[in-house]
Amino acid sequence: MNAAAPAPDPGPDPAPEQVPEQVPEQVPDLAPDLAREIERLRWQCRRGMLELDLLLNRFLERDFADLAVEQRIAFVRLLGYPDQILHDWLLGQAVPAEPLLGDLIGRIRAAMTTTDG
Repeated sequence: MNAAAPAPDPGPDPAPEQVPEQVPEQVPDLAPDLAREIERLRWQCRRGMLELDLLLNRFLERDFADLAVEQRIAFVRLLGYPDQILHDWLLGQAVPAEPLLGDLIGRIRAAMTTTDG
């Protein structure tokens, strides 16, 4: 019996600027029950950077329910991007190539500056 040779190690992950923006291509399923969908997304909003946790969860809790279906799908796709790319987009250091993602980033950034009231 021939044992298969182990696959070569692909090496470290590429630097953020080398990650193509088309990473999360799959179209997510949105749960029919909005509360259940928000609960599921709350876990996806947990990131390796506390700042991203706070920004994404605040937007999820305050604004997600007001989004149109295509914007909700874009938000789910947005959560598929690496932390460093999201960080750069949310701080205005980079801009997504896809207009719908750019609009969504703008909404999240606007939510950063609004207060509860």
